[in-house]
Amino acid sequence: MKYFPGLAARLTIIILFFLIPSGSLFAWKVQYAEQFYKLYHQQMYRYPEDSAENIYYLSMALKSPFANPLNALATIEDKKEWEKYRNLFEMHVYLRITDEYLAMAARYDKFNAYFYNYPWKSANLDSLRTAESYYKLALETWELAQSYSQVARENRFRWINLEEIQYWEDEAFRIEQGDLDYRDIIENHLSRLERVRDEFKNMDYDTY
Repeated sequence: MKYFPGLAARLTIIILFFLIPSGSLFAWKVQYAEQFYKLYHQQMYRYPEDSAENIYYLSMALKSPFANPLNALATIEDKKEWEKYRNLFEMHVYLRITDEYLAMAARYDKFNAYFYNYPWKSANLDSLRTAESYYKLALETWELAQSYSQVARENRFRWINLEEIQYWEDEAFRIEQGDLDYRDIIENHLSRLERVRDEFKNMDYDTY
């Protein structure tokens, strides 16, 4: 399984600020990608707003080996299906990480620079810097999701349909068709953020 050390390091830094010690997280040994993905799903139902912990489970799914094909999240009958499954899995996980980064960015973003916010100008600029960093991480993970999607949609896989993960298949198709494109969304957020930041920078006592 491919993983990207630079991204892993940044994920780890974020996670260390938010998470409880990892030794108390699991009552049983969790070692496979699919197991961490299932923990992410359980976490989402209980605490959907806890993006840091969601990212932890998803990043561990990317770092961990896949379970035996007999224990995959879809029925696997040959090596070609196994290869497509792994690419769809990684695409889907990177998409979910992208969603979580966007959620974290939204918590720090400032969508307007109201004149009466001048007393908190410095804090607002700091908050915008944090939001910008999350948007840029979201852009990175989106690009990784795209790369795995492209492999999963190669001609050699066209006639392979893994029914249990049809939603992932649909995501890959939508990416290929351009109907699912996080780049436009993220770049629009970054452009607006830059405009709002300029408005905050131009604030002074006279404008207040």
